[in-house]
Amino acid sequence: MKNIFTKKTLSSVCAFGFTSALLLSLGLSTANTFADTLPSTVTPKNTESITDKKVTNEVNSKTLAPDEDQIITSLNIFEILRRHHYLKLPIDAKQSEIVFDSYFKSLDPQRSFFLQSDIDEFAPLRTEFFRLLRYGQLKQGYTIYQRYLDRMQERTNFLIAKVNNGIDKVDINSDETILIDREKAPWPQSAAEQKDLWNKQFIDDVLRLKLANKTDEEIKSQLSKRYNNQLKRLKQISSEDVFQTYINAFASSYDPHTEYMSPETAENFDINMSLSLEGIGAVLQSDNDYVKIVRLVPAGPAAKSKQIAPADRIVSVSQDNGEMVDVIGLRLDEVVKKIRGPKGSKVELEIIPASNAPGDLTTKKVTLVRDAIKLEDQAAKKSVLTLDHQGKSHKVGIIDLPTFYLDFKGIKNNKKDYRSSVRDIKKLIAELQKDKVDGIIIDLRNNGGGSLQEATDLIGLFLPMGPAVQVRDSNGQIAVLDDVSAANKEANTVQKPIYTGPLIILVNRLSASASEIFAGAMQDYNRALIVGGQTFGKGTVQSVLPLKHGEFKLTVAKFYRVSGQSTQNKGVVPDIDYPAIIDTDQIGENILPQAMPWDTIPAAIKPKTNPFVSVLPKLQQAHDTRVSNSPDFVYYKERAALVKKLSEEKTLSLNLEKRQQQKAQSEKDFLALENTRRAAKGDKPLAKLDDLEKEINEQLEKDQVPQPEKDGYLVETANILLDYIDTTKK
Repeated sequence: MKNIFTKKTLSSVCAFGFTSALLLSLGLSTANTFADTLPSTVTPKNTESITDKKVTNEVNSKTLAPDEDQIITSLNIFEILRRHHYLKLPIDAKQSEIVFDSYFKSLDPQRSFFLQSDIDEFAPLRTEFFRLLRYGQLKQGYTIYQRYLDRMQERTNFLIAKVNNGIDKVDINSDETILIDREKAPWPQSAAEQKDLWNKQFIDDVLRLKLANKTDEEIKSQLSKRYNNQLKRLKQISSEDVFQTYINAFASSYDPHTEYMSPETAENFDINMSLSLEGIGAVLQSDNDYVKIVRLVPAGPAAKSKQIAPADRIVSVSQDNGEMVDVIGLRLDEVVKKIRGPKGSKVELEIIPASNAPGDLTTKKVTLVRDAIKLEDQAAKKSVLTLDHQGKSHKVGIIDLPTFYLDFKGIKNNKKDYRSSVRDIKKLIAELQKDKVDGIIIDLRNNGGGSLQEATDLIGLFLPMGPAVQVRDSNGQIAVLDDVSAANKEANTVQKPIYTGPLIILVNRLSASASEIFAGAMQDYNRALIVGGQTFGKGTVQSVLPLKHGEFKLTVAKFYRVSGQSTQNKGVVPDIDYPAIIDTDQIGENILPQAMPWDTIPAAIKPKTNPFVSVLPKLQQAHDTRVSNSPDFVYYKERAALVKKLSEEKTLSLNLEKRQQQKAQSEKDFLALENTRRAAKGDKPLAKLDDLEKEINEQLEKDQVPQPEKDGYLVETANILLDYIDTTKK
């Protein structure tokens, strides 16, 4: 296992799989299966006409063809995957079909550009992609991409013509509808059917801007800029763009975290890893024509604003109070460049909140001040929550851990007082014990991971020395990592837990990787109750291999809990479940295409008697009774139900009046939920939802440090902790 955890290897403990490098030296060898006798000048059956076509980007008259570096890179990637990927998938027709489908999905996820006749024409390649890639035959992928560019140009010109015809000519009183999600819809059967679809999409674009109270002139200006920018970007498509898209369809057929990065993408990746450029502290990804926020970096400007959430979509960006620039349809790297900037400068984002009803593209603007993410801002912090329980006043200690951090530079420079999450938490526990708290809550909500060593060392603050996590590599070899802290290693002393009192771990959907390792171990050893929401579910290890041309991120191993259960796909399931504010249908490992499955290996520890089994039904009953009358939890539950109901809508009306009515009803429903909660808590009702945003901003200006008594989840978790203490005393 040492070859996995090299100096520059990061694992799934890093937030949602951001990784660094591992060097492999590879030569090419013959695959054991799949047409060993195929010559290097392969022209598979029924693909001659596809292969021999000249591939030219007609938009800019540039010939799009793979160069020698890309061909060599594709051969290397093929061998890397075949030999070293964790799954060791067979090189067969079934896997080739996955690559074929993945490529078309990456180009046309909403099935708007390709015709069914295009799919039929390229169908002979469906079972041939692996065979072609093995021998560096990339022309077929470029031919498909050229067809995509042709269709994109045709659609963009169609939309520009529609805008030029006048917004007042658009039929906004139609009784027709449009599918919200066309991912599984049939491909258009004819050019006429396709143009009808494009016309509906154009009407939808117009309606969305009308719902945002834009005038016809403003709509014409905005859509004209958007569509002409799309046409401009088509002219900028390079051979490298084609290669990255094509080769990633191949890589992602193994799992969603295996990825080729072009030289430019690799440079951006390294910048993200080192945090050497200031930004807003958010992880972004492409989502059809939008850029979606996947995760907020703890203590970053976006997280601190409390106005941006995962799954929000960015529609425009403004630099230092300048003009808002429409970014719908822009490439991810282009949007990232617009958001990045010097520390202290302002950037304004116009976003579509994830909490909006389907089809409701009402936006809000958020101004952020770019900043570097400081270790101090991400450090663990403590607070004490005082509350009445069963007629008595109690104190519960809370430790908020945004990430598992470690000052690698300080260690390298032999700095004795280097910062680490475990060192800081050890001090905080001592301070909370001096405060004579009744128990402690470790708050791991939104903690996307960090240092593997810190996760295992933290376990050692609450448990004697023993197995902390298991790692299985692609050869099936299993390594067991213990929870021995660096301090104990240096002193060569027997490790003893520093806190043995009542403990609860609070998690949610954005608790991932190292958080899952820690919470899983605490649950397996029956050391703490886990409450909150089911975690993210990323239990794989990636390494980044430097190539002559770019880099390649490869899944090489998998994490397992000491019980033998994987954290992959399922994550950690809490003992007591809370309603989720975050839509779990939009975020989580299990929603990713080709996500590796959950499985088990032999346990690293013997099963122990679970002390929570006898008391958990009582704790659950007390929790259910309490939250049924809790304004916050009633709100969380009913809001989640409303979001789920709205997300089940499959179509959107292309009638402005109906859309306005739907939007008004949605706002009315959400406002009613908020005001019901406020009434129950004795707060003044809101006249409109926009007032809530103003209130949040005012509270942020007053309270730089969040108050635990204002957090319904923390208050309920403290009550469960006190219930447990009372129950075990009896």
